[in-house]
Amino acid sequence: MRIVAGSLKGRRLRSPRWAGLRPTSERLRETLFDVLGDRVRDAAVLDACAGTGALGFEAISRGARSAAFVEKDRRAAALIADHADRFGVADRCRIVRGPLPEAAGDRRLPGRFDVILIDPPYDDPEIGAILSAVTARLAEGGVLTLERARRSDRPAAPGLRAVRRIAAGDSALDFYERR
Repeated sequence: MRIVAGSLKGRRLRSPRWAGLRPTSERLRETLFDVLGDRVRDAAVLDACAGTGALGFEAISRGARSAAFVEKDRRAAALIADHADRFGVADRCRIVRGPLPEAAGDRRLPGRFDVILIDPPYDDPEIGAILSAVTARLAEGGVLTLERARRSDRPAAPGLRAVRRIAAGDSALDFYERR
């Protein structure tokens, strides 16, 4: 797995194989960031349910000012830290280890985010609570994206308005803005 575009293009992300880790494919990341376009440039980005950190590092590569990563698995959080060091962007990254939705209120997370990227396990029963918790962190004019199983229904997102849906393979990307 590698970074698709930008200043880190071609850099390899380690992707261990352990239960619960399902990194966003390169193709789907490319689609996601093509849709986001210039909204990523100079943005504060939150990569929630970060896993390998691929979404946050792709955002940094494409010009994001900073990326915060929330990940509950200690191995994945350590992997994100390793990637940040190897890519030379640790000064633009903040890693918070803990489960969502609780970690959304962590004081180590800086303020509000221009772009929030959520890629939870596809069958996560907490998705509604996760959406509610991170919505409070979305800046005015910001965008939130949710990757989910294509076969599943779009979850309710109070305070957000769905603006676009893209289906690709077994996955779907939902794009939301504040109401």
